[in-house]
Amino acid sequence: MSRAFVRESDDQPERPTLARRVPLPPGAQNYITPDGSRRFRGELERLVRTERPRLAAADDADAKRQLQEVNQRIDLLQRCLESAVVVPPPADAQRVQFGATVTVRERSGEGSRYRIVGVDEADIDRGWVSWLSPIARALLNTRLGERVRFKSPSGEQELEIVAIKYE
Repeated sequence: MSRAFVRESDDQPERPTLARRVPLPPGAQNYITPDGSRRFRGELERLVRTERPRLAAADDADAKRQLQEVNQRIDLLQRCLESAVVVPPPADAQRVQFGATVTVRERSGEGSRYRIVGVDEADIDRGWVSWLSPIARALLNTRLGERVRFKSPSGEQELEIVAIKYE
């Protein structure tokens, strides 16, 4: 029988290797905002102190499945925080840098807001984009009133920087 389909040790459960939603390029730092670091540390503490013990004490199949998911999330948070480089807001708040919330206006007059965050913090539903994303790369280092060209899936757009804010 081929060893390709057999675990090395049957007495240890399989733990899937979790990966980031967007992998970092080789040599890139794992930047994170101070807010992201606080949120991730808070979530990790809650999972370790409250959720994992509660689920470990339960004795049903659903709780065991949830426990595995909690353990996977704990592993991911620990790895993220171990490699994280917390980036404080910059001294020059007039330029778009990591952590900025940028309001832009398209030629059509429609406005959008993006917050430039770390890859582990990105949440498109909230308008939080990774610093590696094309929109973030187009916005970085711009100033209020500047116009930038951005190639989106629907074609090239011109965006005007309307507001820059740091939390």
